[in-house]
Amino acid sequence: MEPTEGAEQERLVQCPVCLLELPGADINPHLDRCLQAGGAEPEPLSKRPRLAAAPPGNQAEGQPEEARPAAGSPVFSLFHKGRGGGQSPAAGGGRSGAGRDEAPVQPGHGCAAALCGDSLAQKLEGKPLAERLRPDTLGDYVGQERVLGEQTLLRALLDSHEIPSLILWGPPGCGKTTLAHIIANSSKKNGMRFVTLSATSAKTNDVRDVISQAQNEKRLFKRKTILFIDEIHRFNKSQQDTFLPHVECGTVTLIGATTENPSFQVNAALLSRCRVIVLEKLSVEAMEAILLRAVRSLGLQVLGQGDQHGTPVTGSGSKSSEFPVFIEEKALNTLAYLCDGDARTGLNGLQLAVQARVAAGRTTPLSTTKGGAADGILVTEEHVKEGLQRSHILYDRAGEEHYNCISALHKSMRGSDENASLYWLARMLEGGEDPLYVARRLVRFASEDIGLADPLALTQAVAAYQGCHFIGMPECEVILAQCVVYFARAPKSIEVYRAYGNVKECLRMHTGPLPPVPLHLRNAPTRLMKNLGYGKGYKYNPMYKEPVEQDYLPEELKGTDFFKERGT
Repeated sequence: MEPTEGAEQERLVQCPVCLLELPGADINPHLDRCLQAGGAEPEPLSKRPRLAAAPPGNQAEGQPEEARPAAGSPVFSLFHKGRGGGQSPAAGGGRSGAGRDEAPVQPGHGCAAALCGDSLAQKLEGKPLAERLRPDTLGDYVGQERVLGEQTLLRALLDSHEIPSLILWGPPGCGKTTLAHIIANSSKKNGMRFVTLSATSAKTNDVRDVISQAQNEKRLFKRKTILFIDEIHRFNKSQQDTFLPHVECGTVTLIGATTENPSFQVNAALLSRCRVIVLEKLSVEAMEAILLRAVRSLGLQVLGQGDQHGTPVTGSGSKSSEFPVFIEEKALNTLAYLCDGDARTGLNGLQLAVQARVAAGRTTPLSTTKGGAADGILVTEEHVKEGLQRSHILYDRAGEEHYNCISALHKSMRGSDENASLYWLARMLEGGEDPLYVARRLVRFASEDIGLADPLALTQAVAAYQGCHFIGMPECEVILAQCVVYFARAPKSIEVYRAYGNVKECLRMHTGPLPPVPLHLRNAPTRLMKNLGYGKGYKYNPMYKEPVEQDYLPEELKGTDFFKERGT
């Protein structure tokens, strides 16, 4: 009977609601209690597999396996190496509930706490710094105060764990994926499922599988599912239609992230079911705060802060660092400006500069820091600039920034601001814009905004287009610059543009059939047409020395002046 009892003790079944492992004889009553409570039982203290359990002979009698420590188990001593205190993998790993409860992340530190005990070389290896320092809570999220401030609607919804369907729209590195990561952490703590897909690799079948699982979770366990789609604009219209009925009925809560304008790239039907959250480029102040957090996590020392000259920001650097690493405050400020509001670019640039200097310090004599306090490695402004090579220019020829810049160029020339006109032209050309596209827009501007105030403007624009077509970039950039400055300085007149608009409005607003062409204005090439009165009474103007009194508009429009301002 003893082997049978031992086998019964080892036969554990995992509860599908709270994931607690129990003997098979106790699972049904436990599952009934979980379902009646809505699946809101606390997460189990341990999820270690059956093989990690101690042999039945070593277990304390009458004590459940979940409450017994595994430190004394002699079977898996290999797993205890380097983990300290003889903890089991389940107790020390970040995946189990015990690991989260025993080693909570301190507020204000975010993911940076995971880097505190490593050497500087270990901190710089592996995942990029931008990925390792993602904050886990809204309190650590930097920037986007306009949409995530203390008194905003979205912040109140997130704090109350009422997550609506969202489309996060913003430039690269502004915090879209990080915000989704924070929502994921919050939702998992509150019993919701969070599934992540990337539109760059996922297929329609993957989406259908997630939706099918979400339907089962909702029907069986009353559990909500949040589906995060990164780069959602990569899905075509038919793929986006897959979400429609399930977002409508609440099977899934959709969170999409995109760098493209949702008005152009997301289905209108899906867009109407989601709230669009516009995230802006991070400010310089926000970038400086993010970079300082990274410096603290790496254990670097900042130079040039007055009273804190030569002292570490966090008090102590890396525990196993062979030499101190310093970074100039001016270098951090420069990096915050050069990354153009892209946190990923800023953090990766910082990591690259520090890695390069540390690698160089191992092969060359160490320099003396300012003040001569200690020998160490110094990261300067020049090292940061060398890592980035040039300012990070945000420009997408096929996206929102394309239209924003051409609109700014057009309005600057219209306002006769030659400096702003040259600036926006350079932003487009240096960002990789097609010069012929800019030249075509200048041809339009010559007639739309300058018109008859300077009839030579149209000739200048056509000549600029031909010149760009002949020689291409980069030689043609000065041709476009000359044309842009000419247009900015030229007198402006929208007389023709407005008059033609009045004519179009007259045609649209006319009721009934359009009036016929007057008979005396019609051509009469045949005898029949002459007999019908075509051309009868027409006065050939060159035959008269004095002005000719003759009507050229239909009778209904007689006396109309399209060049006068029309009332609305």
